[in-house]
Amino acid sequence: MSAENQAQPRGTCFVVMGFGKKTDFETGRTLDLDKTYRNIIRPAVEAAGLKCVRADEIPHSGIIDVPMYEQLLGADVVVADLSTSNKNAFYELGVRHALRPETTIVICEDGIKAPPFDVNHVLIRMYRHMGEGIDFDEVERFRKVLSDAITAVCNKDPRDTDSPVYTFLRGLPDFRKALKGVAKAAAEASPAAVAGDAHDGELYSALMEQADEAQDDGDFVTARALLLRLRRKMKEAAEKEAAEAARNGIEGFRERPEDPYLVQRLALATYKSKQPTPRAALEEARDLLAALGPATSNDTETLGMWGSVHKRLWETAGDRAHLDEAVRGYERGFYLRNDYYNGINFAYLLNARAAKRASRAEAVADFVQAARVRREVLDICEAEMRDGGPPGYEQKYWVLATWAEALLGTGDEEGARKKFAEACAVLPDPQKDEWMRESTEEQMGKLRALLADSPLKYVREDGG
Repeated sequence: MSAENQAQPRGTCFVVMGFGKKTDFETGRTLDLDKTYRNIIRPAVEAAGLKCVRADEIPHSGIIDVPMYEQLLGADVVVADLSTSNKNAFYELGVRHALRPETTIVICEDGIKAPPFDVNHVLIRMYRHMGEGIDFDEVERFRKVLSDAITAVCNKDPRDTDSPVYTFLRGLPDFRKALKGVAKAAAEASPAAVAGDAHDGELYSALMEQADEAQDDGDFVTARALLLRLRRKMKEAAEKEAAEAARNGIEGFRERPEDPYLVQRLALATYKSKQPTPRAALEEARDLLAALGPATSNDTETLGMWGSVHKRLWETAGDRAHLDEAVRGYERGFYLRNDYYNGINFAYLLNARAAKRASRAEAVADFVQAARVRREVLDICEAEMRDGGPPGYEQKYWVLATWAEALLGTGDEEGARKKFAEACAVLPDPQKDEWMRESTEEQMGKLRALLADSPLKYVREDGG
């Protein structure tokens, strides 16, 4: 981007997309949409000479809908990312198509099986996540694709119509001028709604980035403090929205629920911080996650964390109820996502519960189910490692280490030893990453002890 474009953007691009890590329920994959925004979309927009704005970057002290609709109407370009079939993104794309005939660009992660009928005739530019993140080469490729597309739609004269509304309903009047007046009237009726918060220049996305950096550095105490601050800001904003709606006589207005991603991040930082004590931190994390309804949730991030927290509470307190909750969390997450992480934890906890069962029949049932789950995990790990496996040595390590644990759990001790050696071989710095190897060795040691006390030996002794 030129120095001139850096100094004075020649317009605004509003980005419509989800925030944080979201699960794509069509594929069961979790995508980090914030990485897409920071690494691809925002740099591409700025390279095209426009100012980039996402909804969480709009300072406001009243109803967020007012500046959001203003952006959908007035932004020179809108980029809508439909990855994970985000409901809000689809709705806001529809609003933009109704308001503006051109300069709307639709993108999507290519894991989506088929776009819904109403957008399957709209040009959708595809990019590919690799796990939760995005491969560097793909970042470079799609950043250029998107930047070129933005530049092209801005420079074309006359501009092509990309809205299906204006394509199929020919002869529509130019609503833009009239609607600008409506937006202006709304702003004048409630100046605080769009004036921005003069006392707080920090944007939500900036706080989240700071929390990311602290977490990457292993400083979970700081990450938790930043996330708590962000949570307070969002609650204050929601309360102001509700008060503004009441002042304007808006009937049926409901306060926005908490963002599940923020709650998940806060729960993770809380139990990792181990403050004020490890057990108290786990209990606080459990209470945070309970608000997301893990008993009925289809969010695999929530379920995986619910299982992880209760597994640690069971290991800390020895309470059988925590063990049962951990089993339920990992079981539901595994059958929704069909992934090796939930699967291998589910299998291990089934063996752990089998060792605690008073009923021999129930112990055998858990033990047999654990073996069946591991056979599924073996297939998942093998599929993950095709074509060189996932990017990044850490992801490769955990797939191979899980593969080794699954082999051990099915009785293949020699296969497990070889696969574990293969996993250790991908670690570029064995000293720096020693904790990964030690964690796997400890887990496999626990599993060996559980397998040695197999309830199946009683079945054999009884002649069953």
